[in-house]
Amino acid sequence: MQIPKNCPCGYPKAYADCCGRIHSDITAAHTAEQLMRSRYSAFVLAKGAYLQKSHHATTRPTHQENKALLKWTKSVQWLRLQVLNATKGMQQDQEGTVEFKAFYYENGTLEMIHERSSFVKQHGHWVYLDAQ
Repeated sequence: MQIPKNCPCGYPKAYADCCGRIHSDITAAHTAEQLMRSRYSAFVLAKGAYLQKSHHATTRPTHQENKALLKWTKSVQWLRLQVLNATKGMQQDQEGTVEFKAFYYENGTLEMIHERSSFVKQHGHWVYLDAQ
């Protein structure tokens, strides 16, 4: 997949200066929201290894589940991310939540994921734990 100039996460930055640097170094995500945005961009760009790495070890998808997820993420057209709310999840915190909506087309139909995601620090950096 071609790397976009503008970051898919919605910040008005170049991909290389936004989620691209987090994809290269997960510790560059200083907040839970930054990690969540980087995960959205990873879905858009079908970066399966990053999705696995940014997922907590206890809730990480299996290899087969990740393979199916990547197949699905490549089959949809991602449109945009809307962050609704973030609770805690700042650099000094150990946990946080981010509520968001992710819009995409699947089989010609507009779809939306509305999720309140939990994040925690593992090995000194933010990771996705689960959805509430």
